[in-house]
Amino acid sequence: MNSAIQSAIAVAISSLQTQGLLPSDWQDKSGLSRTKDRSHGDFASNIAMLAAKPAGMKPRDLAEKIVAALPSSDVIAKVEIAGPGFINFFLNDDQRFAILDQIKNEGDVFGENKSNAGKKVQVEFVSANPTSSLHVGHGRGAAYGMTVARLLEATGVDVQREYYVNDAGRQMDILATSTYLRYLERCGQQLTFPKNAYKGEYVFDIAQHILDRDGKIFERPVSDVFQDVPEDVVYGPDDAEGNPTVLSGDKEKHIDGLIANAQRLLGDAGYAVFHSQALNEILDDIKDDLGEFGVRFDQWFSEETLKDKITEALETLQNKGFLYEKDGNIWFRSTDFGDEKDRVVQRKNGLTTYFAADIAYHLNKFQRGFDQIIDIWGADHHGYISRVKAAISALGFDPEKLTVLLVQFVSLWRSGQPVQMSSRSGSFVTLRELRSEVGNDAARFYYVMRKSAQHIDFDLDLAVSQSKDNAVYYIQYAHARVHRMLEKVTSLGQSFDPAAGRAAAGRLIETVEAELLAKLAAYPDVLNNAAQQYEPHQLGNYLKELASLFHGWYNEHKVISDDHELMQARLLLSVSVRQVIHNGLLLLGVSAPESM
Repeated sequence: MNSAIQSAIAVAISSLQTQGLLPSDWQDKSGLSRTKDRSHGDFASNIAMLAAKPAGMKPRDLAEKIVAALPSSDVIAKVEIAGPGFINFFLNDDQRFAILDQIKNEGDVFGENKSNAGKKVQVEFVSANPTSSLHVGHGRGAAYGMTVARLLEATGVDVQREYYVNDAGRQMDILATSTYLRYLERCGQQLTFPKNAYKGEYVFDIAQHILDRDGKIFERPVSDVFQDVPEDVVYGPDDAEGNPTVLSGDKEKHIDGLIANAQRLLGDAGYAVFHSQALNEILDDIKDDLGEFGVRFDQWFSEETLKDKITEALETLQNKGFLYEKDGNIWFRSTDFGDEKDRVVQRKNGLTTYFAADIAYHLNKFQRGFDQIIDIWGADHHGYISRVKAAISALGFDPEKLTVLLVQFVSLWRSGQPVQMSSRSGSFVTLRELRSEVGNDAARFYYVMRKSAQHIDFDLDLAVSQSKDNAVYYIQYAHARVHRMLEKVTSLGQSFDPAAGRAAAGRLIETVEAELLAKLAAYPDVLNNAAQQYEPHQLGNYLKELASLFHGWYNEHKVISDDHELMQARLLLSVSVRQVIHNGLLLLGVSAPESM
């Protein structure tokens, strides 16, 4: 429908250009949008405002000439000029009701399009360190990333979902050493557990599994493990801002000393047992958690596999003249590409940095030939964007092919009180716990109901309430309500006849029914915009509005009645609403129940 209107506008503009009323090289960048108020028509165009200056006319005067030049159309019933020069288009009744045919014919794929067919896009998301279970913050990234990927697929994109497994580096060494210390405790030895180690109960469990399988073959005296290790931090009273003051010691040097001793005492093979056991158990837990949450990945990419790629990336940068040595470290000239300062890629001890691995990982991504790469990161990684894009440019790739979407933090609230979280202590609220409390549907829905860069206050009480204030419940209830309605029709010895409903569609004359038809017709545009702008909340808000319109209409107007024609028309409208809600909910990763 909107394509027919756009074609008519194009004919009118061409006519004005031929008459010399518009420059021949003027490019139409106007928009055609659905009106919010049905009295303003079905679609509105702002073309007169955009073309007024090059035409040398007032917008309203130009609008009159555009309208006069519009060709006749079977789609358009009338055209009006509103305000400073908006052109409002009213569709004829056949076109307004045609949306019912389209929904019926397209069913589960209604709203989807192939505008991006042939485009290959990678979406990398979650990528949490495999050092503990996923917490509620990771859950938001999972829900957001999965929904963005699904929306892109709905526009024809070939999407590859990827999880980057940080299975190398210091954090994994801290986890392996934490597991070894718990193993020694399970062997009966006494020790003071480091403040900077991982303290969760899951570390005890991993240690116990190793002990059960291998016995005490890895036991070493605790005194040897702590030999010559710098003192752990000793905290004093909190300062004025509530942060503990440091009296002595250094927690980072302390844990690093323990890591070095554990590696020396166990040897490579022995240390690898604790490293791999911890990695595999936690990664399996993450995979199970995400799978139960309806989040899947096409690839789990191991950081450990990047060693050769790091060498390749640094050699490429070196050959291009973008590396230099200073104070024994090797630096990347990221300031040449707009970064605020240069970055170390290799330290004086010969070890490469996390940033060097990031460079290698993105080199690998670009070499895989994606048309677009989307990285979904936590908001605390904002500072990494400029340096990663600098490296991409230095390697000879187009940095505009990388889109970084930031996901803000999540705060949980229960009974009006914030729920505290902490990762190392093991006291954080896990994604699995959240899902157990509110269910997958509420978690998936509320995680994406705000822009990703906005903070979320997740109200646990609201998420489980059965009221219109709980948006996901209200939307699902609309879907179930239609199903119950059809069951009631059957129980009364009648049946729903879509053909009869379509033949009687002209009986849908109530204002709210016109609004429902317009809202249904807007779904494909909403879906497309949500996909193009990476904003699932647009779709969520649309479903809220559609459900609210439907519930209000249902409560005010009798659907099942003795007026057979009107009943069939209203049943068809109801079934169409149900189909669109079903389609939208599934894109958001939320179920569409038939009963509630």
